[in-house]
Amino acid sequence: MGSQRFNAELPRTVQAPGIARRSVAGWFEEALSDDELDRARLLTSELVANAVVHGHGKITLRGSVDGDRVLVEVIDEGAGFERVLRQHDFQDLHGRGLSIVDAEASRWGIHEGTTHVWFELERSGPRLGPEAKPSL
Repeated sequence: MGSQRFNAELPRTVQAPGIARRSVAGWFEEALSDDELDRARLLTSELVANAVVHGHGKITLRGSVDGDRVLVEVIDEGAGFERVLRQHDFQDLHGRGLSIVDAEASRWGIHEGTTHVWFELERSGPRLGPEAKPSL
């Protein structure tokens, strides 16, 4: 499987996380298992919701997938990002997005000094070492 890349602009509205989930489903449904797709949609929704609530300007959603990983990026035009996982009361319904991303993503991060946040999901399946590559 070759690498596939996707890009979308999202509205700065409460509908943006739903639009992002549908975009990710459309982009990746042929390449991912149901479980992988569910995780990608959940984590995308969390990052986009943060961009809507805390960010500024336009929101850009990017995605790519290859045989090894799924990468999703959410970028807005804010001045910077505070990377802090906060403790919340059990009854608190807000503020858990990055904790969910931290728990479910293979890796995630922020391009320092920006509001460009990303996560990766490693793809399941066997990994072939260099010795197992087919000869040409």
